[in-house]
Amino acid sequence: MLIDGELVGGTSSFPSINPANGEVVGYAPDGTIADAERAIAAARRTFDTTDWATNVELRIRCLEQLHAALVEHSEELRELTIAEVGAARSATEGAHLDAPVAIAGYYAELLKTYPMSEDLDDLEYMGMRNRRWVEKEPAGVVAAIIAYNYPTQLALAKVIPALAAGCTVVLKGAPDTPLITLALGEIIAKYTDIPAGVVNVISSTNPEVGAVLTTSPDIDMVTFTGSTATGRKIMAAASDTIKKVFLELGGKSAMIVLDDADFAMAAMMAAFMITSHAGQGCALTSRMLVPRERHDEIVELVKQNLAMVVCGDPADPATYMGPLISERQRDKVDAMVKRATEAGATLVMGGKAIEGPGYFYEATLLTDVNPDSEIAQEEVFGPVLTVIPYDDEDDAVSIANNSIFGLSGAVLGAHDRAVAVARRVRTGTFSINGGNYSAPDSPFGGYKQSGIGREMGVSGLEEFLERKTFAAVVG
Repeated sequence: MLIDGELVGGTSSFPSINPANGEVVGYAPDGTIADAERAIAAARRTFDTTDWATNVELRIRCLEQLHAALVEHSEELRELTIAEVGAARSATEGAHLDAPVAIAGYYAELLKTYPMSEDLDDLEYMGMRNRRWVEKEPAGVVAAIIAYNYPTQLALAKVIPALAAGCTVVLKGAPDTPLITLALGEIIAKYTDIPAGVVNVISSTNPEVGAVLTTSPDIDMVTFTGSTATGRKIMAAASDTIKKVFLELGGKSAMIVLDDADFAMAAMMAAFMITSHAGQGCALTSRMLVPRERHDEIVELVKQNLAMVVCGDPADPATYMGPLISERQRDKVDAMVKRATEAGATLVMGGKAIEGPGYFYEATLLTDVNPDSEIAQEEVFGPVLTVIPYDDEDDAVSIANNSIFGLSGAVLGAHDRAVAVARRVRTGTFSINGGNYSAPDSPFGGYKQSGIGREMGVSGLEEFLERKTFAAVVG
C-alpha cells in the first residue's frame, strides 16, 4: 500500500484470483482500520500544511510525470489487467487501460488554461463600490472508493481530477481487483514528484475500512463507483458530517431500435455491447427495445451475432469475451436468469455457466420479458440481453424511462428522429447510431439512482472544487 509516501505491507494479506483460471495472481495487503486512519491523517496533514493545494505549477508537472510513467509501464499494467480483471487483451487498448491513461495528460493540459478565479461586476452598496470575484479552491481530503470492473479507469477518473484541483486523496481498491490499484500507487511513489501524503492507496477485505473513509471527520469528500445499494449506504454514512458526495452507480440502459434503423447494425451493436467485459459494465445497454412487428426478425439477428462472440482466455488476442470476476458473481447472474425464465421469459440462447476452469458464462438472450420484472429492472452485471417489443415511439421512451436508473442509453434510426428520441430519455449519456461519448473531455454520470455528479471533462474537475466569493470595498 502507499501511505504517507511509503510503500508498506500489512499485518496480513489476501489473494487476488485470476477469474479466467481460478489461480492466484498475487497477494495484496489486507489493510486495517489503523492503516486507513494513518492514510487519512497523512492526506489531512499534507492538505493543511503544504502548498499542494495552491501550487498549480507543481500539480501540472506531477500530472505530466504520472502520464509519462503510466505510458512507460503500460505493458506491465496491461498484463496485470488481463490476469486480475479478466479483461480481454483487445479491451485493454480501450476502456481498461489505454483510454484511462490519457486522463492524466488531459487534466495536465486543462490545468494550464482553466481559470481558478472569475470576476463579477462591481456592486454599488451604501455609497461604496464593491469589487467582487470568485475563486475556486480544492474541496479538501478526498476518499475515493472504486469497483472491480474497470479499476484503472475508475481510479484515474477520480484521482487525477482530484489532484488537478489540489485535493489530497485516499484511494481504496476493490477487494476483487486490488493489485492493479496498488500498482498505480507504486507508479506514483516511484516515478513522480507527487509529495508524500498527497496520494494514499490502500487495499482491504474489511468493510469497516471503507466505513472509516466515509465517516471520518477528516475526509471532506467521498467519490464512489459501485452498486446503487452501496451508494445509498455511503450517502447515508457521509450525511453525519455533511460530506460532499460523488456517486457513479448502477445502470439498466436501453437501446431503442427505431423502425427505420439498420437492424443488422443494431443487432451487432447489441450483441457485442452486452458481451463486452462479459457484461460487467454499468453503462452497457442490457435492454433492447424493438418495434413489435419486427421483433422476431431482430431477435434472430441478435442470436446470430451472439453466436459469433469468441469467449475464452482473455490473454488470447482472438478472445472478445472473458470471464465474470468471481464464482459469486457467476452464481448471481445464473440465479437471475433462472428466476427470469421461471417468471415467464423465453431463453433464446445461453443461460448457463461454461464448464472448465474460470468463471465463464454463456452469452444469454431472453425474450418475452415483462418490462416491470426483475430481469428488466435490476442490474445483472453479466452477458444477459433482454429484447422487449414496443408499439410506438412514446411506448419505447416510456419503457426506457421505466427504471430507477438513468446512466446511459442508445438509439438507432434516422438522425433527426433518433436525436429527438434521445432527448426524451432521462440518462446522463447517450449514443446515437453508434456514437462514442467516452473520452477524457466527456462528462460521465447519471440521472436518478445512477448517481450524483459527473466524472471527467471540465465537470469532473469542478466536482473537486469549492467556490469562494469575495467582496472588497474599493475607491
